[in-house]
Amino acid sequence: MKALSQLQRYGLAAISCGVALAVAWPIDAPASCFLLAVAVSSLFGGLGPGLLSIGLSALAFGYLFLRRTIPPAVEPAVFFGFAVFVLATLLIAALIEIKRRVEDSRNHAQEALRQANSDLTRVSRMTTMGELTASLSHEINQPIAAAVTDAHTCLRWLMRDPPDLEEAREAASRTITDTTRAAEIISRVRQLFKKGTPQRQLVNVNEVIREMVALLRGEAARYSISIRTGLAPGLPHVLGDRVQLQQVLMNLMLNSIEAMRDVEGPRELTINSQPGETGQVAVSVSDTGVGIPPQQVDQIFNAFFTTKPHGTGMGLRISRSIVELHGGRLWVTDNPPRGASFHLTLPTRFDPHE
Repeated sequence: MKALSQLQRYGLAAISCGVALAVAWPIDAPASCFLLAVAVSSLFGGLGPGLLSIGLSALAFGYLFLRRTIPPAVEPAVFFGFAVFVLATLLIAALIEIKRRVEDSRNHAQEALRQANSDLTRVSRMTTMGELTASLSHEINQPIAAAVTDAHTCLRWLMRDPPDLEEAREAASRTITDTTRAAEIISRVRQLFKKGTPQRQLVNVNEVIREMVALLRGEAARYSISIRTGLAPGLPHVLGDRVQLQQVLMNLMLNSIEAMRDVEGPRELTINSQPGETGQVAVSVSDTGVGIPPQQVDQIFNAFFTTKPHGTGMGLRISRSIVELHGGRLWVTDNPPRGASFHLTLPTRFDPHE
């Protein structure tokens, strides 16, 4: 609801008292009418309009009440009733103002908490990306080096006598492909570093998975880990913040890579997507790593709980918070014969204000 201007709020107080006077005059029940006017003015206008309403109501109520009830010999009970009315209006205005300030304080606290969560999530992204510096540097340098080689090749074909235009065209095309790949990686990294309030939009979950696979393929290759995807076509889009969902996938994939770094045997990271229950999209991230001891299954999503020597214990906690803020669920199961599977579901339509 759009906030009222100061003029509108004071105008509301005057109009409320005028309506109360018009209603109270013929029915001879001024107290209830003016108390309601004070309540409306204080609730929608604030303390100032509430006090204006009290003053106008006191004048109108005193005129109606005293004019109709005072006999030639003034009765003290009449003035006592008027005093009770004024005190009642002051009490109503005070209680409503206290309620308003409590709600404002609560709203400010909730906004501060949301901002703190947003900052913590961003710091977690930056920390993670810092840990991936070597891998990302390799991923970016590789296509750039290939593009430089292709550019030199293109020049050599052009310098022939006569120039081999077809070979030069192919070399130039490879140069464009390689530089585009490097630019895409840089763009994804910049997006993850971007600061801002969460932006709700329709997100293609399969695209998010592909982006994170492309970003982390080099990190997986460092430890001889193969990445496989099974992405169901035609999945409905989910309503959410793209960067936050990227962070969830990144955290889950990095956890799986970490779990497979020192294991013997096949090292496979599998990401699947499929339709979930009615109105949901389901994603799983599975590995062939060390797995999760049964006694730790209920603890791994707790803040600051970690099995890594230098871990913060916040990655999975933040991931679950993000998924829950999107109206979904995140949990873990065993992945027989070895490893773990993280599962998340996201609704295709979700209104956080419902």
